[in-house]
Amino acid sequence: MAFSCVGHTYSHLFAPIFFVVALLLESEFNLTHGEVVSLIVAGNVMFGVCAPLSGWLSDKWSASAMIGVYFFGLGAGMVLCGLAQTPVQLMIFLTLTGVFGSIYHPVGFAWLVSQVEKRGTALGINGVFGTLGPSVAALSAGVLSAAFTWRAAFIVPGAVVFATGIAFWVLRQRGIIHDAAIERVGEPTPPKHEVVRTIIVLAVTMLCTGLIYQTSSPALPKLFSERLASFADDSVLGIGAMVALVYVVAGAVQLVAGRLSDTYSLKVLYMLAFVSQIPFLILAAQWTGGGLMIAALVMVSANQAALPVENTLIARYAPKDWRALAFGLKFILAFGVSSLGVLLEGSLYDLTGGFSIIFIVLACIATVGLAVSWLLPSQSKPQPVLAE
Repeated sequence: MAFSCVGHTYSHLFAPIFFVVALLLESEFNLTHGEVVSLIVAGNVMFGVCAPLSGWLSDKWSASAMIGVYFFGLGAGMVLCGLAQTPVQLMIFLTLTGVFGSIYHPVGFAWLVSQVEKRGTALGINGVFGTLGPSVAALSAGVLSAAFTWRAAFIVPGAVVFATGIAFWVLRQRGIIHDAAIERVGEPTPPKHEVVRTIIVLAVTMLCTGLIYQTSSPALPKLFSERLASFADDSVLGIGAMVALVYVVAGAVQLVAGRLSDTYSLKVLYMLAFVSQIPFLILAAQWTGGGLMIAALVMVSANQAALPVENTLIARYAPKDWRALAFGLKFILAFGVSSLGVLLEGSLYDLTGGFSIIFIVLACIATVGLAVSWLLPSQSKPQPVLAE
């Protein structure tokens, strides 16, 4: 549980670090906001596209060994990002980091749910640590960039991730860390028609959730720098701190959503997550000052609250022998295809010079997610049965 949780935090470091650092790279590389954020698109795509392969290797080889590879590869990739001298080099190293970062979600989630009884609660706790990633990333990027240089914002956390990999591998070699020998929880096999319907519905809703996340992530630092400059003392550190606050609150909400997933209908919880986003995405299009901060807190929290519900649905309906692959396929949509959201954000900003249209588009995407999630099986709440 400890390494699964910290690994989830690490998986959400490199992209948010980059989006804060991007505020400085615009002048250093003499690029527009859209051109700078486009440097990470290939990395985000690989973060999703490579996930099924990572899941397949975990199912066929070893989950714990794949987690070890993840720590070493992610840490090394982040250090290399900090050493990049040109935009092209930075793009290449961000892509490499995305390849290794793709290991966590399919492998870490499947590894975790195979060893716990209350999956919703476990995924909620794990999700809190994932949501802490952007918080830690935004705050550390602001502090390290202000104290040293933007390069330190990548190198220092990269070294920490690599060191974690060393500790993990030592414990694995001693047998303290290992794969699950048996599944802790058994569940009755859901009817085939429910499985098919759930897969089709989730294919659409996970893309909606991913697009909103991938578009809002690069937007928040830039949005706060324009509309909340006085609150942030017009500094990268202040902006990073406000972004961190948003994701800390979202993490707490995600924990609550995970606990609720063990008790209440997953369909209802999932729909509520989309309903909560729509009005505040619309308000974020126009609000400034404290109102904007409130809108950001609610819309990001609601987006993150959908994740433990979503992951519990996958754990419920995916065959256990292919669960890591199933999680991997999810992240083709959640991080691979939805990486187009980064290009959408950058392109619309460069075209319109603001964020109003961007958040209206996201509200429309959330509306699609709400409508499609209504098609989930009504009795989608998991019913755990202790395995004999």
